[in-house]
Amino acid sequence: MGLRGPMDRTGQTRVSVIVPTYNRPQLLRVALASIRHLEAPDLTFEILVGDNGSAPETPRIAAEFGAVYKKVTKRGASAARNAGLRAATGEFIAFLDDDDAWMPSNIRPQLALLDADASLDGALGQACTTDASLEQPGAPWPAQDPGRGDGLLRAMLSGYFPQLGTLVVRRRVRDLIGLFDESLIGGQDLDWQLRIARRRTLACTLVPVLLFRGRVHGSYDQLQYRRLWYDRFIFLRHSIPEWRIWTSPLHFLRAYKGTLQHPYWYFVTVTIAAAAAGQRKQALRAVRGAFSVFPLLTAVHLVTRRDFRRAILASALRLRTTA
Repeated sequence: MGLRGPMDRTGQTRVSVIVPTYNRPQLLRVALASIRHLEAPDLTFEILVGDNGSAPETPRIAAEFGAVYKKVTKRGASAARNAGLRAATGEFIAFLDDDDAWMPSNIRPQLALLDADASLDGALGQACTTDASLEQPGAPWPAQDPGRGDGLLRAMLSGYFPQLGTLVVRRRVRDLIGLFDESLIGGQDLDWQLRIARRRTLACTLVPVLLFRGRVHGSYDQLQYRRLWYDRFIFLRHSIPEWRIWTSPLHFLRAYKGTLQHPYWYFVTVTIAAAAAGQRKQALRAVRGAFSVFPLLTAVHLVTRRDFRRAILASALRLRTTA
């Protein structure tokens, strides 16, 4: 399929790809290879690696794949992405985290959407969660088209967190909405994408384009704790100014619940698994995590979910449950 739309003087569509990295050189190599594998006579990539780590191999790996290397002194993915965003020269901009990989189907479906509608600023694809080896991909998500305009905005404020690695935007977005918010430790990617969605210029194509490396439950409790405050903040930052999209206060509360359901069910799952493994302290920490997200719902589940109740009692009494 040939690509229409803006091309450089060689006749190729040029996409700038921003890759933040932090001390994961071997994963970075896989990510960069997945980008270069998509190049074709009519499609080329300017890769910009923003590195705020200290691994000595990173500049060499960036050079191996012909990437522009940007050393970043400030911590955080936002600072690394912003370094690449400032330097991007392609007519389109895409993203890839250093621990994920593009699928061969990426880029072209989003470019086709943008080519068909000049009013769109960006287009999303589907992600597939995998294991740590980027194998055994799950079902693509979102499973259904979240729509456009108010519909897409409501979905993104109700629990649909688009993976940034599925997004392609026109370069003009950099000037229209600005850079990533470097004050956010978590949720910076959702915050940035919500700024586009609030312009009603974002769309989605139901094509799997990204392998998203999942983490094992129980291995990132502290990350969930840190992100919880930011998830709440980002929800309120964007949902309150858009109050007209909610049909009622109950609709607003349901959206809030949808936004925080991911950390809540994470903590519930970890509570049950840790208790079954005899990891009492981790189980009790996870219970506190669940209460910190939704105290009333946690209390309800203490009554209605036998496995959750048994896990808490066993951990409190220093017993071991059966999974």
